[in-house]
Amino acid sequence: MSAKEKAKAKAEQLAGKAVKKGAQATGDRKTAAKGSALESRGKAREAKEKGKDAFKR
Repeated sequence: MSAKEKAKAKAEQLAGKAVKKGAQATGDRKTAAKGSALESRGKAREAKEKGKDAFKR
């Protein structure tokens, strides 16, 4: 996995967690769901890149 893509995936995960926690603290379910989706997208990106690395070897 390239360092740039790895950083991008981690950044999405962290941003999603932050949005989700902030929304949960205020009771905003819709924004919490968006944060959760952002976090999941980061995890999916990371899994995709790991899969690409597996085939490169």
